[in-house]
Amino acid sequence: MTAVRHGGDGLGSEGSRLERLVQESVRVSPAPGSLSPALRASLTLLVGLLALAATGHMELAAYACFGTFASIYGGRQPLRGRWRTQAAAGTMMSVAVLCGALVATSPHRAWLVIPVAAVWAAAGSMLSDRFVLRPPGPMFPVFAVATCAALPVTLTGVSVAVGVAAAAAVLAVLLGVLEERLLGDGRPVEAGRGEVRLDHATAVVVAVVLAGTVSTGLGLSHTYWAMVAAAVPFGVTGLLAQTTRGLQRVVGTLVGLVVAAVLLSISLPALVIAVVVAALQAITELLVGRHYGLALVAITPLSLLMVQLGHPQPVDALLWSRLTETFLGVVVGLAAAFVLREVRRR
Repeated sequence: MTAVRHGGDGLGSEGSRLERLVQESVRVSPAPGSLSPALRASLTLLVGLLALAATGHMELAAYACFGTFASIYGGRQPLRGRWRTQAAAGTMMSVAVLCGALVATSPHRAWLVIPVAAVWAAAGSMLSDRFVLRPPGPMFPVFAVATCAALPVTLTGVSVAVGVAAAAAVLAVLLGVLEERLLGDGRPVEAGRGEVRLDHATAVVVAVVLAGTVSTGLGLSHTYWAMVAAAVPFGVTGLLAQTTRGLQRVVGTLVGLVVAAVLLSISLPALVIAVVVAALQAITELLVGRHYGLALVAITPLSLLMVQLGHPQPVDALLWSRLTETFLGVVVGLAAAFVLREVRRR
């Protein structure tokens, strides 16, 4: 899920660095094998949302969405045994939902989520390094724990949230097993092992904590978007690639907000929204390996539609919040990436 080549740390003149940054920002990479993960992720999400719509519980849509993320892990690995990677990812996402929902039971959740998200940022970064996870980095578990912490629940609601996420993850794994049974004839998956980069994990933690603290201190309404955006640059390696990823996050979000504004201005039934969200999920997976910024054009309306499904809010305020907190998070994340580069150089 890495659309950006691992770039260097910016040797050469300022003009040369700017030229390389522009080139990397607009480069579209090939993404072989993206169709199967896209269809699987879309189908998993669609089934989950339709089940929630049929039972009248669309307020649980976010939990189902996080469970379906299991389907995109290991998406381009050989089929045989890939379900094990997806089962591990589903477990990770379900535990992240559990932690976030537990935080959400506290009246102090706005501040309590910051250290909890920081722990998940460190754990997600190190697990990604150790097991060479794809998509890489800690963004998805941070997204899950921070978002779920912002949705007030009771202790009973915690079990419901985890149950929905786990059910969606199980469905994703079962679809992966079915795909293997029908199509799998390749070599088995070999478990990869990588080196854990403690300095990288530390930079992610600092970025998430700063973004969460600043956005909460300013009284912003969706601090989890700032924390997620701060973690985004650390899905790739090298300051050039990280800067490219951050810029693509901002520009892609801007264009995606236009699409979101159109979709949110139309009064659609829940079932239709479920289909639209599933389609956006498929588009995201088809694009994200080619160009991260293009994928954000689909990710942004998908995210905002999911928010509106469960907890409707004024559209103007929602769009503005997404833009400002994304920009804040990216600035903090890139600052942390720059400091990390300077520490390594010295």
